[in-house]
Amino acid sequence: MSTPALPSIEEIASCVAGYDPNALTVAQAQDFIRRFVPRVNAVEKLAIRSALGRVLAADLVSTIDVPSHDNSAMDGYALRAADLKTDAPTALRVAGTGLAGQAYAGSVGAGECVRIMTGAVMPAGLDTVVPQEFTKQQDGLVVVPPGVVAAGDNRRLAGEDLARGEAALSAGRILKPADIGMAASLGRAELPVWRRLRVAFFSTGDELRSIGEPLDEGCVYDSNRYTIHAMLTRLGCEVLDLGVVRDDPAALEAAFRSACENADAIITSGGVSVGEADHTKRVMAQLGEVAFWRIAMRPGRPMAFGRVAADGPGSKSAVLFGLPGNPVAVMVTFYAFVREALLAMSGAAPVPLPLLRARTLEPIRKKPGRTEYQRGIVQRAADGDWDLALTGAQGSGILRSMSVANGLVVLHHEQGSVPVGGHVDVLPFDGLI
Repeated sequence: MSTPALPSIEEIASCVAGYDPNALTVAQAQDFIRRFVPRVNAVEKLAIRSALGRVLAADLVSTIDVPSHDNSAMDGYALRAADLKTDAPTALRVAGTGLAGQAYAGSVGAGECVRIMTGAVMPAGLDTVVPQEFTKQQDGLVVVPPGVVAAGDNRRLAGEDLARGEAALSAGRILKPADIGMAASLGRAELPVWRRLRVAFFSTGDELRSIGEPLDEGCVYDSNRYTIHAMLTRLGCEVLDLGVVRDDPAALEAAFRSACENADAIITSGGVSVGEADHTKRVMAQLGEVAFWRIAMRPGRPMAFGRVAADGPGSKSAVLFGLPGNPVAVMVTFYAFVREALLAMSGAAPVPLPLLRARTLEPIRKKPGRTEYQRGIVQRAADGDWDLALTGAQGSGILRSMSVANGLVVLHHEQGSVPVGGHVDVLPFDGLI
């Protein structure tokens, strides 16, 4: 079976309303990327202990009822609700005991109950469990006060969690600890998952130095590679760090070709701004079809996106994300555009990250017509609302603002300035950055 042709930039551009590479909104860029990126197509089976964080490749269908029998949700006494008096205590004789894994197999007559433990199978004919703390012993009988339980209380029904033939987990789900437990409850030792997405990345610029190298005059340590590595690791990608690539056409071309041969996606930082005196944009354009965007956002206006190939059309290709060079802009554009795209490429069914509404403690200046991302600190106020304070200077090179913050303030495209006490959307960092 032949592999379907991937859509071209021109084809996607024709589907995005109002597409203008020199004046894209954040939403238009997201839409474009969503339509463009391919999905991985290789599946592997993993032991469930190794499947945490991986993307499920097929629905997990239950072959059994979970639980397999009606059982007790409490330590107490199993009884017939019909035996309970409504206006006086009910005294019941204990016919026997049911333990988890050792069901009571005897018969239970009228006016009798069974001592039962949590998880034990409900004896035949009994429909309700009264917790032991609601009862008392009197003359060798169990006494149940009126009104403490109703019919069916504290009984878990067979198939209540999952019925035989029901999908327990859907394909595209990123497996969480509870999912691993769910698979184990169904007796599944292995799970089918999509292979890990392979992502290569490198920084460009003659002024960049790696950790451990001497810092010459006018040079800076490259923080972006370490930030990108951490963000990709958090996503569960297989990462390939190609280091710092100097501003030389041959070196850049070699890096891109190596990345194409070994990865599904390539992320670069630096070299995509208008007027930059380097060769990155030219080499990108030579090796594939790449759009150079100016996005109506701050920080992170310049961005390159497309597809590059190792040896021209028809050869192994990779999706390219050319990010700005400023540290904050790298992180903002990653979470605005790259994160969801990589999840989709991994076979996941990504959902938008949740936003928190917070009340600002200071005025925020903004003009409509672009999306802005500012760094803030959110904390719970005495009245139960969330209060937001900005971290100070919001320059795109101030990486400390991202480290100090616990959330990213999202000021939407049409939004204007916000007064003190106004509410804004905040993207919490917990579990993300």
